[in-house]
Amino acid sequence: MATLLSEQHSQALWRDYLELTKPKVVVLMLITSLVGMFLATRAGVPWTVLLFGNLGIALCAGGAAAVNHVVDRRIDALMARTHKRPLAEGRVSPAAALAFALLLSVSGLVILLAFTNELTAWLTLASLLGYAVLYTGFLKRATPQNIVIGGLAGAAPPLLGWVAVTGHLSAEPLLLVLIIFAWTPPHFWALAIHRKAEYAKADIPMLPVTHGEHYTKVHIVLYTLVLLAVSLLPYVIHMSGTLYLVCALGLGARFLHWAWVLYRDSQPHAAINTFKYSIYYLFLLFIALLVDHYLLLNL
Repeated sequence: MATLLSEQHSQALWRDYLELTKPKVVVLMLITSLVGMFLATRAGVPWTVLLFGNLGIALCAGGAAAVNHVVDRRIDALMARTHKRPLAEGRVSPAAALAFALLLSVSGLVILLAFTNELTAWLTLASLLGYAVLYTGFLKRATPQNIVIGGLAGAAPPLLGWVAVTGHLSAEPLLLVLIIFAWTPPHFWALAIHRKAEYAKADIPMLPVTHGEHYTKVHIVLYTLVLLAVSLLPYVIHMSGTLYLVCALGLGARFLHWAWVLYRDSQPHAAINTFKYSIYYLFLLFIALLVDHYLLLNL
């Protein structure tokens, strides 16, 4: 493994290997993982779990992302958004990328086993395999519902953070997973509409390619309504308070506004703007959960 990586050293910069991990995606995942950790306790998160738990999750997520680069290298080369990726341009070989992915994943699992608990490690492994093998290797090319089915793997980080602290499953972290699960289809389908021609060229059966843009826009509106309803459940089960409720309603209404703008095609670049807002939505919603949690603790 080390030999494969060293052989690529002269051809690939460290930035290429960093890009293999999809760092922006990993950062968003770690935000939700951190929120899961802090929501799980009223006594504070042990620093070892806070540091090494998130490090382990990040390494495994980066390993899964590197596998995605390997499997998708041919279709990446056909798409404007991804054609400059390290494998698509040949700056890193598939063998070296797989060795890098294995190194990251094994290191992450070892860290989780050493500093958190077995359940966190096995759930992280399941999430890694779900994304790298089930979604990337099969679902992405097999069905236009790829995002819906495969979204469960990407929804796992808040659950992983919660379990890293508590060592067990409960309803609250599963609800956090449900929020991200409902968020994933409108998030990715908005991007798929914006990149429809490229997905068609790469022969990826994304919903706008197989069923048309109108059908996809209707489902974006429907899933956004589902997301709005699901996002209110933390307040309903008394997991959060009024501050979170107000934020969830405001953020959800804005998401629904963008979904409607996209449906009506009433503004230029509506698809990519909806996609961009969806990222801010998830970040701000989880921050609202966290702020509300500690506000309740101090009342």
